[in-house]
Amino acid sequence: MQNTLLIFFGCGFGGLFRYWIANLTYLLLGRGFPYGTLIVNVSGAFIMGLLTALAQERLSSMETPVRHLLVLGLLGGYTTFSSFSIETFALIESANYLGATLNIILSVSLCLLTVWLGILLGRQL
Repeated sequence: MQNTLLIFFGCGFGGLFRYWIANLTYLLLGRGFPYGTLIVNVSGAFIMGLLTALAQERLSSMETPVRHLLVLGLLGGYTTFSSFSIETFALIESANYLGATLNIILSVSLCLLTVWLGILLGRQL
């Protein structure tokens, strides 16, 4: 139950950070391109990589609750693109290039397809 609450609170803060950073970015750069989402996704992927490397190589004794709070919670609420990125990188590191390529192609194409289908359905309702 403790891990569930840590993830819950981390997601809340991650969502707030995403909102603040995206809106600040749009305020500075305008809304002509999704700069806010791009910055959130790129920074989230960087932080996910950093925390993963630190947890694996330097902080192997990092308590599971801290990982739940920061990685699953905070970064999960901030951006799920960071999870996609670290999982794809793990496939590349394990020399599963086909799996990495499939993950990239399927994730991007299926998400674009399903957002389009969702829009079509939503417009019909």
